Amino acid sequence: MGTVVLVRHGETDWNAERRIQGWAPSPLNEEGRRQARALGEHVATRYGVDRIVASDLRRTTETTRELRRSLPDADVEFSRAWRERDFGVLQGLAYRELFEGYPEFSVRKSGYPAAAARPEGGESWQDVYDRIRDAWTELVDELDEAETVLIVTHGGPIHVVIGLLKGYDVAETIAEIDLSNCALTEVGVDADERDSPNPDSRDRQDADGELTLRRECVATFLDDEQ
Repeated sequence: MGTVVLVRHGETDWNAERRIQGWAPSPLNEEGRRQARALGEHVATRYGVDRIVASDLRRTTETTRELRRSLPDADVEFSRAWRERDFGVLQGLAYRELFEGYPEFSVRKSGYPAAAARPEGGESWQDVYDRIRDAWTELVDELDEAETVLIVTHGGPIHVVIGLLKGYDVAETIAEIDLSNCALTEVGVDADERDSPNPDSRDRQDADGELTLRRECVATFLDDEQ
């Protein structure tokens, strides 16, 4: 059985300030670098990572650099497909400003219409859902038996993958899942069942045993390093 481990990047100043980053080239702060090093140590002790697929945005490339201190032998590929949502003109706003001033883009306030709304110069959540669904399907289809792949990405893409595994629609995917910086999610991929998916299952394991959500948004190991 193959394994895919998805991790969110380390903290940035904009994370700490609760600002919308989107595709902004925001670097990790000191806490983010500490988180990434702790994550790397945890991953190295628990998994035999064969390769790393990472978003090509700055905060994920810097997280990957810290992870490779503990995973020096893993091959690395940077991919635009695993980027965060492009928030367009909303980038840089505080989340409070978004929720109060632009409720039409808040999924928690407006539901599916907000998931379908596309800000000027950016993507809708539906666009991101479709992009990540395609990237995830391609990665799972190409995964070798017994291979372990580490995906270094963002909150949005991880929301989508967990939502796909649980059978959530796009609005549920964004509203119902929370994860912290450097949180880890593990998915088991059964190669023997790969041709019989059940995308509508809400269980942690689909009816045919193809994909199993083994660990979800785990970050307790970060506290052990403080």
